Amino acid sequence: MSGSSEECAAAMAMTGSSSEDFEMLQQVGSGTFCVVRLCRYKKNGRVFVVKILRKKKICYLKQIVHVTQEVEILREVDHPFIVKLYCTFQDPDNLYMVLEFACGGELFSHMRNAGHLSDEATRFYISELVLVLQYLHTRHIAYRDLKPENILIDRHGHVKVTDFGFAKVIKEGTSTMCGTPEYLAPEIIRGEPYDERVDWWALGILMYEMLVGYPPFFDDVHDNPLNIYTKILAGKIKFPIHIDQYAKDLIKRLLIPNANERLGDLSGGAEDVKRHRFFRGVDWDKLEQRHALPPLVPHSTSPTDTSYFEIEPIEPDEAEVEKQTVPDGVFKVFG
Repeated sequence: MSGSSEECAAAMAMTGSSSEDFEMLQQVGSGTFCVVRLCRYKKNGRVFVVKILRKKKICYLKQIVHVTQEVEILREVDHPFIVKLYCTFQDPDNLYMVLEFACGGELFSHMRNAGHLSDEATRFYISELVLVLQYLHTRHIAYRDLKPENILIDRHGHVKVTDFGFAKVIKEGTSTMCGTPEYLAPEIIRGEPYDERVDWWALGILMYEMLVGYPPFFDDVHDNPLNIYTKILAGKIKFPIHIDQYAKDLIKRLLIPNANERLGDLSGGAEDVKRHRFFRGVDWDKLEQRHALPPLVPHSTSPTDTSYFEIEPIEPDEAEVEKQTVPDGVFKVFG
């Protein structure tokens, strides 16, 4: 699958860019070692987002591998429901990733505002995410951080999966402990070798959260990861009475503790998931071509409308960060 000729041309045109080629606009997000801003490409006026990552903070937190893996994977993938990376560059202090702007904000915000999503909205978003996972897994890429905060909504109402910091090409398994506690598969918690099947588990957690309004395993008192892990390993899932029988069955099949028996890893792979009765009526070809009607289309007043984003303050750096040394050439993948 390849992107439109217009998008490919845009990416080619920005090759060799620097921060001087962009007008930095308002902030739309922040993370542990980055800030995300809208930016306008001066040569044609197009609006993008730029993820600005502090080199010293990345080195201090020992996140060099994750950051470089994110760039390498985003350069290789090309899917209508994955955010597009246009170019990267760096200066003495920062790394820059220029990405597609999905003006509808995080799916998390829409879920929270609604309380919980309808069966129809859940079916739409989960269906698009099934196509994303199928695409990634055929390339042996485990995403490893599926959650509402990492799913954006574009101006047409379709999903755009973003933040590939934990994504990894896995051909013979890995045992790295990473991800968000509520979404971790049992094999990760147990420290066992795992592969891309952990993403099907996370999809089941996400589907439950869409329909119910909260994940099936959480600690509402202390928000302690250890308590969450204990509940995940116990595997007891309570379903509210309003949950559709087919939705309930699909969630149960995705949340099977034994990865060998989990839906998505049986003989039919992702096709087994797509054939489940919950997806009755879904035209998968039409969906992948972005011709299916989304449940929500953002109302955008301008190319720089950020009304769907909630801006969090940037975390102050510890004094130790400034003492960090950045090895020469460690971020050469950024150009």
